[in-house]
Amino acid sequence: MAQLHNRVSNKELKQKLYEETFERTTISFYKYFPIPDPAKFRDEMYQALNAMQVFGRIYIATEGINAQISVPTHLFEAFKTYLFSIQPLEGIRLNKAVNDNGKSFWVLKIKVRDKVVADGIEDPNFSMENKGKYVNAEQMNALLASPDTIVIDMRNHYEFEVGHFDNAIEIPSDTFRDQLPMAAEMMQPHKDKNIIMYCTGGIRCEKASAYMLHEGFKNVFHLEGGVIHYANEIKAAGLESKFKGKNFVFDHRLGERITDDIVSNCHQCGQPCDLHTNCANEGCHLLFIQCEACARAMQGCCSDKCVVIIQLPEAEQKAIRSGIKNGNKIFKKGKSDVLTFKNNEQSQAIDIEKEPTPNTQYPTPNTQHPTSKNSKTKKTFIGKGTHFFPKASVGQFLIEENEIKIGDKILIKGSTTGNQEMIISQMFVNDLEANKAVVGDICTFKLPFRIRLSDKLYKLDA
Repeated sequence: MAQLHNRVSNKELKQKLYEETFERTTISFYKYFPIPDPAKFRDEMYQALNAMQVFGRIYIATEGINAQISVPTHLFEAFKTYLFSIQPLEGIRLNKAVNDNGKSFWVLKIKVRDKVVADGIEDPNFSMENKGKYVNAEQMNALLASPDTIVIDMRNHYEFEVGHFDNAIEIPSDTFRDQLPMAAEMMQPHKDKNIIMYCTGGIRCEKASAYMLHEGFKNVFHLEGGVIHYANEIKAAGLESKFKGKNFVFDHRLGERITDDIVSNCHQCGQPCDLHTNCANEGCHLLFIQCEACARAMQGCCSDKCVVIIQLPEAEQKAIRSGIKNGNKIFKKGKSDVLTFKNNEQSQAIDIEKEPTPNTQYPTPNTQHPTSKNSKTKKTFIGKGTHFFPKASVGQFLIEENEIKIGDKILIKGSTTGNQEMIISQMFVNDLEANKAVVGDICTFKLPFRIRLSDKLYKLDA
């Protein structure tokens, strides 16, 4: 009987991967096309790819296929011949990884799903046959230079955080199914604009472009092949990259560097950093951004609690994590309560100067890190952003603590916004022009930059 599933442990598979003497090429591809019998399609593909030692992750549904894989480089042409022999996939674009060490995957997993991208669309009249216009890298750059263009990022928060196109709008939702109606709602005032949608490899933005057309938008585009194909195109053509920072990828690498720009911060100390990692505590495994200094100080962990746990004997660690199912919660969109800088930015920081030693006495869980004493300016927390505006010049905040008034110097702080200071010269409180805003008020004022949801507002006192 033909083998249809892997039967070797991950530990052995990883070891075999690093013992390989040949190179691998990491690629991704997708295609929306009808598959009447996904289970049969899946089993036939597994047998063919397993025989060629292909590793990676492939999803198959009645609506099509989505794949991220690594192929032995010496068998790449044989792989293409097989793939192109499947009539709907003949000549399909294969996105090659930007920064590829060949160690992206160590096992082949092909799964049948209801949809290759969970979208929450239930309207029977929705069709992928009517989708937005493809744009290549050169066209993307040209459209981005136009004031009549709005560019929308259809990826998750933790992807957007480490890299994005200039002036891209993040759709502030935790799932793609929620992003679709939110994007349509946010763009209602801009139906006459050119709307470009992009994602990692093209599959999400292609569906999003079809959804926007279904919702009545006219000038809808989507970036062909996503950020991966864009990066390869600009490199080949010698074009300027309008995408800044890293492109997050869902394999062992956790990111491909597109430009040298660092657009995010360490979630523990706040220093510029875009290195994603998973917490070293196997029972947590939270995905977050951690600089090298914090990685040493926290031994690769996201919190004091996890540092304590990894010091325990393995048997005790297994007992603690027994029955825990983190699922997609490990991503948490960089918003876990344990991340010091990310969620408690009022001058709390880890002491990153001290290297941990075998005799270090770690703090008990939930012990807070000492407050920094280097700040010369006192900042008082006021509130958080409550509305995401597509263009710069307006910010809206809910006043949660204290108060602000005309003439106050304020700080608006966020992972993407950075640290922006200004003096309030005019503001509207609950839609009326006013001199002061207090707890419970919705405060709106002009800004020379664009805010994001959950950006924090502080009042600065010398």
